[in-house]
This record gives sequence, C-alpha cells and structure tokens, in this order.
Amino acid sequence: MADLLTRMLAEKGTLLADGATGTNLFNMGLMSGDAPELWNETHPQNIVKLYKGAVDAGSDIFLTNSFGANASRLKLHDAGHRAFELSRIAAEIGRNVADQAGRTVIVAGSVGPTGDIMEPVGTLSHADAVEMFHETAAGLKEGGADIGWLETISAAEEYRAAAEGFALADMPWAGTMSFDTAGRTMMGITSTDMATLVANLPNPPVAFGANCGTGASDLLRTVQGFVATGTKILVVAKGNAGVPKYHDGHIHYDGTPELMADYAALAHNSGARIIGGCCGTMPAHLRLMREALDTQPKQAPPTLDAIVAALGPFSSDSDGTDGNAPKSTRRSRRSRSRSA
Repeated sequence: MADLLTRMLAEKGTLLADGATGTNLFNMGLMSGDAPELWNETHPQNIVKLYKGAVDAGSDIFLTNSFGANASRLKLHDAGHRAFELSRIAAEIGRNVADQAGRTVIVAGSVGPTGDIMEPVGTLSHADAVEMFHETAAGLKEGGADIGWLETISAAEEYRAAAEGFALADMPWAGTMSFDTAGRTMMGITSTDMATLVANLPNPPVAFGANCGTGASDLLRTVQGFVATGTKILVVAKGNAGVPKYHDGHIHYDGTPELMADYAALAHNSGARIIGGCCGTMPAHLRLMREALDTQPKQAPPTLDAIVAALGPFSSDSDGTDGNAPKSTRRSRRSRSRSA
C-alpha cells in the first residue's frame, strides 16, 4: 500500500506543508538555548497550538516538534537518554491534532541533523549516526507519525545514515537539505549532487528537496536545479519567509504573507509538489499560501529574472551548478515588511 503522502499527492496534486517551528515557539516564550523538544512534556498546550496553527491555516502536512530529538543534541540538556520518549510524545500530540482536524492531515515526524560532524572529517561514525536516527524514527513511529521528515541536512554522509535509520524503523520518509552557502549546502552539496545522492540510495525518500537556507529566491533556484535533473522523485520546497533582520533585540523575517503567496505559486510553477515555509513562516503566511495554491493554475516555470522580480535578489550569482543567476539585486517593494 502506498504511504499516505503518496496517496494524498495522487488525489490533490500539490500539498501545503507547515511553516516555522522555532519562530512560533519563541513567540510563545521559548528562550534561546532551551530545547524545544522538552516542551512536548512541560508545555504540551503550546505544541498543540503550534500544530493547530498550521492545520487551521490549511496545511496538509505539519512537522512534529522533534527536530533536535536525538541523543547527541539532547545530551546538551542532560536528556540524551530521552530521544525515543520525546520523539514519541511529539508525534502523539500531533496524531491527536490531526485526528481532530476533520480532514486528512499528515503528521510528519521531524528529524534534524545530529549536530556532530561525521567521519572522516569529524568523529561521528556511520553506525552511531544510524543508531541515533533509528531511535528518533522509532519514537516518532510509535507516537503515530505518518512519515519521517528529515530536514536541514548539509552532508551526504548524514543523509545516507538517516535513510538507513528510517529503513530500520520501517518508515516512509522525505528528506530535505539546507542550501545556505552560495547555492550549496554548508558541506558543498549542490542541487544536482543531491538529486544524484537520492537516486542512488537503497532506501530512497518518497520526496526530497530544500528547506531553510537563505531567502525564498535562492530556494526556488535550487528547486529548479532539482527539476532540471529529470528526477522522478517528488520535490519539496520549504523556504524562509524572507531574510532575517535584527530589530529591537529580536530576529524578524521580512517576508510578508503576500510575498509568501507569490513564493508558493512560483514554487508550484517551478515543479515542487510539496510546498511550505520554514523560519519566519507564520499561520498568516500559510493562509495566503493556501489560497494561492488553490486559486492560481499552474503556469510555465518562471525564469530566474522573474523570481528575482517577485521575491528579491539571490544571495550569490551562482547556485554552484551553472552560474546563470541574474546580476540584478533590486528587491521589489512588496517583498519587504517592517516586522515579522
């Protein structure tokens, strides 16, 4: 039987994912340096609010509050032994919210990077990484997540280890990387590299793509890079709501809901089948993204110049593959806002 994500895509064509986790939780009082995953137990009402914010805004998929629920990250908070438990609780809360939504909503179990550098550059072995990813995935599955959702990965070695962890948990999965360094991941992976990596995995994801990174413009250029490879695997776009700015002691993202609606339509036209937001993306953004996907028919893929005109400049002239990004750095007035 096909997994729920694949079935929903067959029915709807394009799915709306959720937005930010951290931005929303910070607005609820989470302090910088705290482990959001501990709130699954201590502040469950806030996690319900986080999930419901996405569902009520029209998201077909929301990610659980388990991004850092692995032994390596949690040990920094004296909770390394609780990775399975906190992952399970995150998914249980999500399962309850989804089951009360009155429509089909996918609970995607968020799995972030370990925070360690893998061998041979670092000290984390493949076996240890697989064990950590398996533990998190198993907890998410036990809690009722429909699919595992790997995100913000920068290294091919860690992506492979996560794939193996999902296989051990017998769980379908999707996986995105963060292309935040002149069109590449921090470890030098390009969109073409990632498409090749995914195609050669023994346990490939049902969908792959990009999340976070820099601005929405850069992410769409990366999405077009995926599509240009001819991949048959579904493509995910989860871009930030504009660019972060420091204002009055806080980080704000300058992308308006209208900008993110434009981004959603352009992502759809660029070939993404699962479209959501990342940092700075709030329910207000998601509502207009939902409207854009529901009301704007798919059109021809936008040119890079058209992306810049709508969403603002790229952070680099090249995405690491062909160097054909436009030189213009003018940002439209519509793409800026005074506050997040």
